[in-house]
Amino acid sequence: MIKFMILFGPPEETERFENVYQDFLALVERMPNILRRQVVHVTGSPQGAPAIYRILELYFESIQTQTEALMSDAGQEAGQELHRLPTDSFQLLFTDVYEEAGGSTSEPAADEESVAADEEAAAESETVSDTVSSSGAD
Repeated sequence: MIKFMILFGPPEETERFENVYQDFLALVERMPNILRRQVVHVTGSPQGAPAIYRILELYFESIQTQTEALMSDAGQEAGQELHRLPTDSFQLLFTDVYEEAGGSTSEPAADEESVAADEEAAAESETVSDTVSSSGAD
C-alpha cells in the first residue's frame, strides 16, 4: 500500500488556513483511486509546541494509482488550491506502508543452550533456598 501525506505546520492565520483547507479537501474527495483518507489534528506534544498542526493521509493501492489520482483533473485542482497556502507551511511526502497492523514485537527465540542454562540456574536457586530454610529450622 502507498500513502501520500501532507504535513501542515501551525498556521499563521487559522481562519484563512481552515477556509483554504476545506476547499482543498473538497477537491481531494473528488480524486480517483483513494482507498482511504485520514485526517489527523495534532493536539499537543510532550516536547512543547508541536511543529505539525494537521496531517492528511491518502492511501492508494500502488504508485500507479497514486500517480493517476494526483495527475487527474481533481488532483491538479487540489494541488493548485493547496498552493494558496504559503509553500513553507506544508510538506508533501510519498510513503510506502510496510506495517499496517498494530501489535507487539515478538520476543527473540531462545536457543536450547540458554534455556537449559536458565533452567539449571533456577533449579540451583531452589536447592540453595531449600538448604537455607532447612538450616534455619534447626
